[in-house]
Amino acid sequence: MEMDIRLLPVGFDPAVVHGDFLARFGALGAVTAFTGVVREAAKGAAVDYLYLDWYPGMTEASIQAIADAAAERFDIRALSIHHRCGEVRAGEPVVFVAAASAHRRAAFEAVDYMMDRLKSEAALWKREVGPQTDRWVEPTAGDADDLKRWSDK
Repeated sequence: MEMDIRLLPVGFDPAVVHGDFLARFGALGAVTAFTGVVREAAKGAAVDYLYLDWYPGMTEASIQAIADAAAERFDIRALSIHHRCGEVRAGEPVVFVAAASAHRRAAFEAVDYMMDRLKSEAALWKREVGPQTDRWVEPTAGDADDLKRWSDK
């Protein structure tokens, strides 16, 4: 099992990261990837940037634990998580997650699982900042429902 886990204080190009992952693991048969981008508006208010606060060591360990759980749970051969920290401007990528396997279902489910857990459990504290907003963001009831799907399997 190969893993590429990165917590990045600077931007990254998801097309390059995806291309590299596909070149390395595409011959396995299935590669699934997801890129999350900072929204330009939330709850009706414009967002200039998302600030992701982190605690060195703890944040990386929480992301690694999510990756380890996905590797154990799904029949995948490789995975990648690139997650930003610090200030991420609206329209910029904030997270990239990919999985490679011999069959599509495992790759799809692994990426879905990692995103659900990253959204709700990664040791990152999120604040949306804009002209009329400056608020901390907590996981929603929908996020909790998404996470619950995995406790039944």
